[in-house]
Amino acid sequence: MKSNNQINIPEAREAMDKFKMEAASEVGVNLKQGYNGDLTSREAGSVGGQMVKKMIEAYERNLK
Repeated sequence: MKSNNQINIPEAREAMDKFKMEAASEVGVNLKQGYNGDLTSREAGSVGGQMVKKMIEAYERNLK
């Protein structure tokens, strides 16, 4: 079974890219548009971790 993690809605892709760039700047990672295969695992993980942290915070705000 092939996994597909592609975002097919252009507006969703733009929003996710913006969200990713904001998270990267918050943790001091120089993320650029397009290919970022030169990032270290630590840098990529810190961006992903920051994104998850922000999503959890948004969810908790919506619970109140």
